[in-house]
Amino acid sequence: MIRVVVADDHPVVRKGLVALLASIEEFDVVGVASTGREAVRECVLHRPDVALVDLQMPDLDGFGTTRELARVAPGVAVCVLTMHDDDDSLFTAMKAGARGYLLKGAEQEDIARAVHAVARGEVLFAPEVAGRVLGRLSGRDTPAARPFPQLTPRELDILDLVAAGMPSADIAARLGLSTKTVANNVSSILGKLGLADRAQAVIAARDAGLGRSD
Repeated sequence: MIRVVVADDHPVVRKGLVALLASIEEFDVVGVASTGREAVRECVLHRPDVALVDLQMPDLDGFGTTRELARVAPGVAVCVLTMHDDDDSLFTAMKAGARGYLLKGAEQEDIARAVHAVARGEVLFAPEVAGRVLGRLSGRDTPAARPFPQLTPRELDILDLVAAGMPSADIAARLGLSTKTVANNVSSILGKLGLADRAQAVIAARDAGLGRSD
């Protein structure tokens, strides 16, 4: 028997998952939770093989639940079942330790296959997101490194506009800042990058690919 804990804050979804798993002979639903904290307690108490976890739950979301389970119940394989198919949710769940990632609306056979797979120590992703996972792992979809990581996002925005030739007053208007705030940020940028003046900042920024803002 594969022991499963189901965690979802929507009663209808939760009951549907329990009924679905209970209809399959080799599955045993040993715990049900409506919040992230409850999910962690159920897993610590019952030590299931698999936890089916939603990403949006009260008091502790699915990401936090997955990370906490990796700490207090590392033998529990987490399979995310969510409506979110965006890259941020997918890769954050993976980094948290999820072994499976399914989208709500998956067929019964797909859910059963995923539970079986993660219980065996395998990794399984919904077909809708599997291609993106492979692309990221193969390096085909790796985002370009952020230039000047020592700068804050606001400073990087300002440097981008400086490199585009925009004067401080226009930058202030574009970003909703005061001219003094822009000047202070420019001074901070020069100090962090070890540059003498605004002209050097423009050269360094354009070499890094900035200054193309319209």
